[in-house]
Amino acid sequence: MGKHPLNLALRFLLEITALLVYAFWGWKQAEGWQGLLLAAALPVIFATIWGIFAVKDDPSRSGKTAVPTRGFIRLCIEIVFFGLAILALFDLTLKIPGIVFSILVVIHYAFSLDKINWLLKH
Repeated sequence: MGKHPLNLALRFLLEITALLVYAFWGWKQAEGWQGLLLAAALPVIFATIWGIFAVKDDPSRSGKTAVPTRGFIRLCIEIVFFGLAILALFDLTLKIPGIVFSILVVIHYAFSLDKINWLLKH
């Protein structure tokens, strides 16, 4: 089920949304150039971490990786990535979007049990 096109589309939307949340949260943390710097830097930092730490031979990522990572560590990175985005929404007092985002993340992982099992075995 994790490879179903609808689940993959949901995951892509969740990833992009999380990066946008990081940018918005960063922008709201400071005024002026510091807010702009955070708004630009946070998504880049999170996207870099997301992109370079991967499990070698992961079929969902072309099998290539810059930093070979154990599956359990990759799963932890994903949980932190989405979890911090959820916390940022609540910190921004965006309760309803935070709840909706949380539910969508849970739905995505509920349909990705095959991927979770694969990660935990590698």
